[in-house]
Amino acid sequence: MNDFFKLRENGTTVLTEIAAGLTTFFTMAYIIAINPAILSQAGMEWGAVFLATIIAAIIGTLVMGLVANVPYAQAPGMGLNAFFVYTVCFGLGFTWQQALSMVFICGVLNILITVTKLRKYIIKCIPRSLQHAIGGGIGLFISYIGLLNVGFIKFDSGVPALATFNDPQLWLFLIGLALTIVLLVRKVPGAILIGIVITSLIGIPMGVTTTADTVSFREACAALPTTVGVIFTPAGLPSLFADMTRLPMVLITILAFSVSDTFDTIGAFIGTGIQSGIFSEEDEKTMENSSGFKSKMDRALFADAAATSIGALFGTSNTTTYVESAAGIAAGGRTGLTSVVVAVCFALSAFLAAFVSAIPYAATAPALVSVGVMMTSAFKEINWEDFEEAVPAFFASLFMTLCYSISDGIAFGFIAYCLVKICKKEAGEVHPILWAATFLFILNFVLLTFI
Repeated sequence: MNDFFKLRENGTTVLTEIAAGLTTFFTMAYIIAINPAILSQAGMEWGAVFLATIIAAIIGTLVMGLVANVPYAQAPGMGLNAFFVYTVCFGLGFTWQQALSMVFICGVLNILITVTKLRKYIIKCIPRSLQHAIGGGIGLFISYIGLLNVGFIKFDSGVPALATFNDPQLWLFLIGLALTIVLLVRKVPGAILIGIVITSLIGIPMGVTTTADTVSFREACAALPTTVGVIFTPAGLPSLFADMTRLPMVLITILAFSVSDTFDTIGAFIGTGIQSGIFSEEDEKTMENSSGFKSKMDRALFADAAATSIGALFGTSNTTTYVESAAGIAAGGRTGLTSVVVAVCFALSAFLAAFVSAIPYAATAPALVSVGVMMTSAFKEINWEDFEEAVPAFFASLFMTLCYSISDGIAFGFIAYCLVKICKKEAGEVHPILWAATFLFILNFVLLTFI
């Protein structure tokens, strides 16, 4: 084990790696309950998504640990699953089978990007300020979804307002939110997962948490065939490209999936890996200037891209590298053994389906709000005093929430950025890829007026 994972070379031990793996798992295990809760709203079977989430996490994390030998865990990403349901399915009118097909294509695209120098060009074409704005905007969007799911915000004649606090579900949500915030502030390991569990238990005497509609492990297994390989059925890829008038919208959606997935991963790797020594600066330079798999980061990027397509095959939205892996790294995790431990934990959690499926929205909504708060930390990287930088960033983050659409937010951010550059007579500084994406966004808006 020491020779395979190079434990001594990385200054770590088996016990340290196990502790780091447990820490990472407990900080991200909330996805086991939240992902099926979100994706099932698009018509997917809860049990099927439950197992698909776990399978995607196991495979993606194992590839990360055994191939790249880095302590990062993977699972269906928050924000990307919301984009899948609320924008792609509800907003754009695609079926969940078609959405899964786009996720699969996104994974294949990211693999191609990873093994060629095109990856470097795409990474560099979007300004840093917009990358941070997209990340922070998705955080606001996720928090907003959590508030809506639990009925904390209601619309009266189209006007948003706070709900009347006469529903036990709302009181349970407030209790869970306060508890989760306290645990996070106190830096309790596994704070979000602990918050979900305790809130669910409190909900039992309140009549909010019930086991009447729970799904057992056997039932989840029976439901899994409804999503596995569905992208290769007539309802999947063939249906996605049957109507050529929607092709621009399909391409834009795949681009939105790819951009979010790619930059979330790059940010997680560079933000935590280089500082901790997992990725050296030389390794990052090798990644930027080479194709193939010559560096540790190259292999990690490949693992992340491959996991997205694998997850789509089983029936879940984009599988991505979790920034919560930073908790395990802080606990001393330095090698792929940490990732292997996380994968084992996910495998064991599959047998708790009956308990996980009983968790109400009132218990998961605090987690959504809290994760959203964490993601808005990206805003601090934006120079808000520079109006030229602030305008595109503001539009990108604001319209994600107001339009209830992540892709619309990205579109307005791109358009605003291009307009700013034109006004400054710096249009030549805009990367051709960004120009192309902006054109597709505008074309999509034009086409929507005739649909």
